[in-house]
Amino acid sequence: MAAAYATLVSAMNIINNLLHHPRPPISLHTKQVESLTQKINFLLEFLEWYNPNRGYSKEADPLESRIADAAYAAEFAIESHIFDELKDDGENIVCLSIRKITNIIKKYMGSDGLYEALEKVIEDMASIEEKAKQIQGRVGLQHQLPPDSSRSSEIPQQSIMVGAEDVKLQMMDKLTSHFCDLQIIPIVGMGGSGKTTLARNIYEERLIKKHFYICAWATISQEYTIREIFAAVLRQLNIGVDDNFSERELGEKLYRHLYHRRYLIIMDDMWSIDAWDRVRNYFPNNKNGSRIVVTTRLSDLASKLPNSDSLEMKLLDEAESWELLSKTMFGKEGCPLELEEIGKNIGKSCKGLPLSIVVVGGLLAKSKHEKECWEEIGKNLNASVNLEDDEHCLKILYMSYKQLPIHLKPCFLYMGVFPEDEEISSSELSRYWIAEGFVKAVSGKSLEEIAKGYLKDLIGRNLILKSTGTRGRKWGKKCCQIHDLLRDLCLREAKKERFYNTTSDNVGMSLLPPMSQVRSLTWNIRREQPPLILNMSLLRVVRFEWVVRKDLFGDMNQLVNSRFIQFKIIERRNFPCSIWRFWNLQTLIVRNDLHVITAPIDFWYMPAIRHVEFNRLRLPDPPNDQDDIILGNLQWLGKVLDFKCSEQFIKNIPNIKELDFDNRGQRDDEKYCLSNLDCLTKLESLDCTFPGKCVINFPHSLKRLLLRDDTGFWRQDTLDKVGVLPHLQKLTLLYGNFNEGKWETNECQFRSLKFLKLHGCDNLEIWKIESSHFPCLERLHLTDVKKLREIPLDFAEIATLREIFVWSCSDSTVVSAKRISEEHEDYYGEGALHVHVNLERYCNEAGLKSLDSPNFRVVYSRDCTFDVLELLDYAKK
Repeated sequence: MAAAYATLVSAMNIINNLLHHPRPPISLHTKQVESLTQKINFLLEFLEWYNPNRGYSKEADPLESRIADAAYAAEFAIESHIFDELKDDGENIVCLSIRKITNIIKKYMGSDGLYEALEKVIEDMASIEEKAKQIQGRVGLQHQLPPDSSRSSEIPQQSIMVGAEDVKLQMMDKLTSHFCDLQIIPIVGMGGSGKTTLARNIYEERLIKKHFYICAWATISQEYTIREIFAAVLRQLNIGVDDNFSERELGEKLYRHLYHRRYLIIMDDMWSIDAWDRVRNYFPNNKNGSRIVVTTRLSDLASKLPNSDSLEMKLLDEAESWELLSKTMFGKEGCPLELEEIGKNIGKSCKGLPLSIVVVGGLLAKSKHEKECWEEIGKNLNASVNLEDDEHCLKILYMSYKQLPIHLKPCFLYMGVFPEDEEISSSELSRYWIAEGFVKAVSGKSLEEIAKGYLKDLIGRNLILKSTGTRGRKWGKKCCQIHDLLRDLCLREAKKERFYNTTSDNVGMSLLPPMSQVRSLTWNIRREQPPLILNMSLLRVVRFEWVVRKDLFGDMNQLVNSRFIQFKIIERRNFPCSIWRFWNLQTLIVRNDLHVITAPIDFWYMPAIRHVEFNRLRLPDPPNDQDDIILGNLQWLGKVLDFKCSEQFIKNIPNIKELDFDNRGQRDDEKYCLSNLDCLTKLESLDCTFPGKCVINFPHSLKRLLLRDDTGFWRQDTLDKVGVLPHLQKLTLLYGNFNEGKWETNECQFRSLKFLKLHGCDNLEIWKIESSHFPCLERLHLTDVKKLREIPLDFAEIATLREIFVWSCSDSTVVSAKRISEEHEDYYGEGALHVHVNLERYCNEAGLKSLDSPNFRVVYSRDCTFDVLELLDYAKK
C-alpha cells in the first residue's frame, strides 16, 4: 500500500509541477490532465480511507499493485517524454536504451506517444476506480477519516526505563568499583530489550561524568569500519581528525589521549569478537579503574571478552510491562480507569520486550482512547503470542506499521535505505522525502513544514528516535535514527511491496528493482565506484558521499528529471550551461573544495530549486527581464562568493531562509548593497564574511548569525544591530577587532541568545557585561582570543549557563573561568556548569593543570588538537 500511495502522490506532484512551471518542458493535454487529476485524487482518498485491519484486505490488496503500476506508468510516460523533448542531438546527448524494460512499462508505452500512453493509464485507472467504489459500497463506509494522527505529544524516548533498576545499580557499582585493572562489562540481551537505553542512562549519570576523566560512545553494528570507530571517539573528545589518517594512526592518537587517564568507552551493538580484537590494543590498561561497556545480543561473544563480567537484560514482568506502556502513553497523567484492564492485557501480549511495548504505546497514544479501539488492537496482538520471540516482536512492530496513516508509510519505509545505526539529519531527511515525491502538497504550507510534521508524528509513535549520538550532540544538528529491528521491518516490507530494493547497506534504489529503472541511487562507500545505471534519465535522487568517477557525470544533461543531486568533485569542472533543463531539480549539493564554480545565467530559470549548497559558488546577476520566473521555492543558498544583495536579487529569492556568502576583500557598499539584507524578511540563518567597516543591516527574523571580518574593526553600530535582534539564538563572531580593544554590551541586548562564540578576535582585552544582558545563554565558546584579560564574572549569575569552552586564551582568562565555575556552583549547585579548557605550550601548564576538577577539565594542547574548520562548522549549525 505504501508504494501505491507514494507513486500516486509523486505522479500528482509531477503533474502539478508541470502545470505551475512558468516554462514547462512539455505541455499536457487539458482533458487528460483533468481526467488524471480526478482519478489520482479519488485513488488517494480511497487509500487514505482504506484500513487493512477492518477485515476486507483480501479484496483490496490486489488493487494496490494495479494502482502502483498505473501511477508509475504515468510517471514513466511523462518523464520519458520530457527527456526526449529536452535532449539536444547537437550536443551529443544520447538517450540510453532501456534493456530490461518490464511488462508493466511495455503495456503502457509500446511505440505510442505520450497522449496514447496516458490514455491507457486513464483507462486502467478508471477500471481500478470502479473496483474501489464496489469495495466501498459493500463495506458501507464512505470517506471514513483516517486514524487521528494529531493525538498525543512526543514522549521523552531515551529517558523511560522500567524494570532495569537492579541492573543499573549493578552497572554503577562495577563502573565505580576499586578494581584498578581495565575491565570489560558486557550488557547482553535480545534485540529491543533495552541494552542501549540502559547504557545511555548510565552514560548520562552525573556521578559517572564526575568519576571518569574521559567518556565517549562508539556504535559498532554489523557493518563497521575500525577507522570510523576511532574517528567517532576522537571527535567526541574534541580531537581533530584528518581524512588522510590511517586506521593505525587514528588508533595511536586515541591511545596517546587515553594514556594515564581514567576513561569510560561505550561500545554499542557489537556483533563480532573480531571488532574487539582489532581495537583492543588501542585502549591502554592504565591501572586506574578505566572501563569499557559493550552491548551485544550474543552471549557467546560476551564470554570471549577478556576481564569481562557480563550483565544480562531480563524481560519485563506483567507489572513492569504495564508501567512502561502507561508511561509511554500518558506520562505522569496515568491511564483512564476504563482502559486500564485492556491496557494491561496489551502490555502482557508484548511478552516483556521493551521495544515492542514502547512501539505499541506509540500506536495506542495516537489511536482513539476508546475501549473498542483498544480491544481491536489487543486481538491482533494476542494472535501472535505463541510465535517465537523474534517473529513475535516483528509481528508487533508490523502491526504498528500497518496501523500508520497511509501518508506516513512511505516515509517510514524509506528509513531502511540508510545504513544501520546511521544518524540522519532531520532537515536532510525531509529533503529526501520531498525529492522522492512522498510529501503531499497542502495549501498554505511549504513542503518542508509538511515533512517536518510527518517526522514529528513518526517520532511521536516511537517508530523513529530522536538521535542522541555523536552527530547530533557534537554539531548541534537535529538528527534522528531508527532501531535496527524496525529497520529490518522496513527492508522486509519494502521488498514485499516492491517499494525499493537495496543491493547492500550502502546503496539504496527506490521503486522497481531492475537497474535500468532505478529511480534513486545512494552510494556511501569510500574508494569504490557506483554501478552503471542504464537509464539515467529516470533518476530522481543521486547522492554520492565520495568523489565520483570522471565519466559518470560526463553529460549531466541525462539527469533532467532529477530532483536531488549530491556529489563531490576534485577536478576543475564547469557548471552545466544547460542547467535550466533540470526543470524539477529541488536540491543541488556539490562539494568543490579546491576551486570556484561559476553558475551560468540559466541558474535563475530554475523555479523548482529549494536547496543550493556549494563550497564556493559565484552567481551571475539576475536578469532584468525575469518577471515570469522567481525562485520562490529557494530556501537555502551557499556558499556564494562576491554576493550582491541588489533589489533584483532580493526580488528573485523572496522566501530564502538560510544564506551563506563570502565577500572577502569587497569594500564597495554601493556595488554589493549589504544594507539591503534586512529586506530578506524570512531569513533565519546567515553566515557571512565581509569587511567589518561596511554597512550591513540584518533582518529581525534571524535566529542564527555567523559574522567573519577579513580586515578592519567591527563597527559599533553593526554590533548594536546584532544585539537587538529579537529572535537571535546563536551568534559567532570571527576574526574582527573591537574598537579600542573593548566590548561593552548594553541593556536589552541578546535577549534570546543561547550560544555565543568568539574566535580570533585578537585585540579584545576588556569585556564588560551584566548578567541581565544574556538571560538565556547556555554555551559560551572562546577560542584564540589571546589578549582577553578575563571573562566577566557576571556570567556566573546566568542561571541557564551550562558550558564554557576556552581554547588558546590567556592564563588570566582561564583563571577567571575557574572563578565563574566556582561562583556558579555556589549559586546553582554542583554540576550545573561544565568548563573545558585547552592550554597552549607557552602557558603555565603546571599551575593551570592544578585547577582541574570534574566540572573544570584542563587539557594540554599536545594531547588535544582542534580542527578550526570543525569548530566553525559547529558554530554555523
